[in-house]
Amino acid sequence: MRYYRLPSREQGTDSLVVVDGEDDAYNLTTASDDLGSFTELARAANASNRTIDAIARDRIPDADQFEPDRAERDALLPVVPDEVWAAGVTYSISEEARKAESGKPEVYIDVYDSDRPELFLKATPSRTVGPNDAIGVRGDSDWNVPEPELGVVLHREEVVGYTIGNDVSSRDIEGENPLYLPQAKVYDRCCSLGPCVATGDVIEDPHDLGMSLTIERDGEVVFEDETTTAEMATTCETLVKYLRRHNDLPETLVLLTGTALVPPDTFTLNEGDEVTIDIDHIGELVNDTVVV
Repeated sequence: MRYYRLPSREQGTDSLVVVDGEDDAYNLTTASDDLGSFTELARAANASNRTIDAIARDRIPDADQFEPDRAERDALLPVVPDEVWAAGVTYSISEEARKAESGKPEVYIDVYDSDRPELFLKATPSRTVGPNDAIGVRGDSDWNVPEPELGVVLHREEVVGYTIGNDVSSRDIEGENPLYLPQAKVYDRCCSLGPCVATGDVIEDPHDLGMSLTIERDGEVVFEDETTTAEMATTCETLVKYLRRHNDLPETLVLLTGTALVPPDTFTLNEGDEVTIDIDHIGELVNDTVVV
């Protein structure tokens, strides 16, 4: 199943909509006020020792039907995570790109070949945007790129679903010195997530998903490429295992798993660019761009 957060017709409230298959969608919040968000649904599943999808299926008979097209068109940030973390150098092309941008390329070679992955805090809720909102690029950077990634959604340290993430990055700042990574990665509107959270019923194997990136400028495609999560050198399970180590995780968290789609070194995002990331069985995450 796929879970969307939608603006409610009542001002100031949101609704949790589930899409079952291609044509059936239901507003779970109309079945219970206690199911107003994905996190609340995950809490109910945890309390009853059942799956998220099992709880949703129980409440569907009491829920109002919803238009599937509207769920995708009007989706908000699907889950509001307490933290967003990210992994780096999990694909060979990412290793090559970061070696090329850095004056200290041996750092990235060591990470790619190591058992311990690179993990870093990417964003807080206030720095994270949803579909059809603007991602940010730093005004003090001349080389900014989107990084499309599969996101793993965790609730109380357990994997409960998957989403799409955009780990927007300032490559020149990180390339100047690896110790500048937090400034290259963490700033206003530095991360987008969406359009939904897809559970294991939809994502049978997170390491076998097609992924594409399209960037449009003034109505013309300026970059387009595709790949598959099968190219990951590190599994989602390994990344989650290392994230949990000696780390008391918050209730809801998204872990981005690295990118295999890197625009050429001559490319940088401009204000007004539209970025579209597509991952099989999850959907499209679309954002325009603003300078922050």
